[in-house]
Amino acid sequence: MRDEAISLTQGIPDPARRLHVLREYLQELVLRSLHESEAFTCLSFVGGTAARLLFGLPRFSEDLDFSLESSAGYEPVRWVEKVKRDLGLAGFDAAVSWNDRKTVHVAWVKIGGILRDAGLAAMAQQKLSIKLEIDTRPPPGALTAAQVVTGHVMFAVRHHDLPSLMAGKLHALITRKYAKGRDWYDLLWYRGRRPPVEPNLALLQNALDQTEGPGALEARRWAHHVLDRVGRLDVVKLKADVEPFLKRPGDAGLITAEHLRAAAARKAERA
Repeated sequence: MRDEAISLTQGIPDPARRLHVLREYLQELVLRSLHESEAFTCLSFVGGTAARLLFGLPRFSEDLDFSLESSAGYEPVRWVEKVKRDLGLAGFDAAVSWNDRKTVHVAWVKIGGILRDAGLAAMAQQKLSIKLEIDTRPPPGALTAAQVVTGHVMFAVRHHDLPSLMAGKLHALITRKYAKGRDWYDLLWYRGRRPPVEPNLALLQNALDQTEGPGALEARRWAHHVLDRVGRLDVVKLKADVEPFLKRPGDAGLITAEHLRAAAARKAERA
């Protein structure tokens, strides 16, 4: 499988795109290993990588994010050790680490030698890293579903549905102290779907109450909160942030103040 991973990068002139393709292949191997460990009996797959692999979000994502739905059967150390073994059997030089000192538990999977062999690094000791984050105290209210993914390998996951994924994205947009182009691009993607995705308001309200304090912000007024931030955005920086992650880099040009306002305007009028 290591040779297959490297072959996927051949003929891609852009080094950033090559790295994304390589990382995504390895992300799928990690997810298959978690599936085989039955990790998704207590975890849900969330975040940008979930939106990409499950629903076709046309941008690459670096991390694997999960929400702990049930503590029964939660054995993350065993899971990441199996990830290491499985990657080793697939021909990769893998190391893993685990940190559960905070509410969000973090694992790192680091692959040695692969960047050099794919022509992305000069030295073998430079490693490709994949970060796994598990929120062990997620806000309640998410709706989940199960899905089989057929990519480079087949696996099944439990995941948040699209309205719940959008609620997580809106929470980041509204509360993050700095603006990320990837967040705002994703907003355009959610609202550009047919029909436009509407967020899971119960989940969004619980998330806002958890981080900002009960009643500080109203989820049903999410569009007003988004519009309030649009006027303070540096659109040029947003485009520069997201462009390296897009399947079609030119789509960064879709991020304009006009388009962002339009993405929320219809909801704002109804709110």
